[in-house]
Amino acid sequence: MAHPKRKTSKTRRDKRRTHYKATSRQLATCPTTGEIHLYHRAHWSEGKLYYKGKVVMEKEAIA
Repeated sequence: MAHPKRKTSKTRRDKRRTHYKATSRQLATCPTTGEIHLYHRAHWSEGKLYYKGKVVMEKEAIA
């Protein structure tokens, strides 16, 4: 297995990592409820689970 000949300095390491930045998440608005949610994720609104603007599940069905 390969081993480094010299220790990588903190400056050199940090220069390499400058491109790794946190980006804000992309949000969508539900066409039915108008609620903001993450893309490609189901979301709860008024006791119902919505996905792509359609009711997928109701809270009473779980209990």
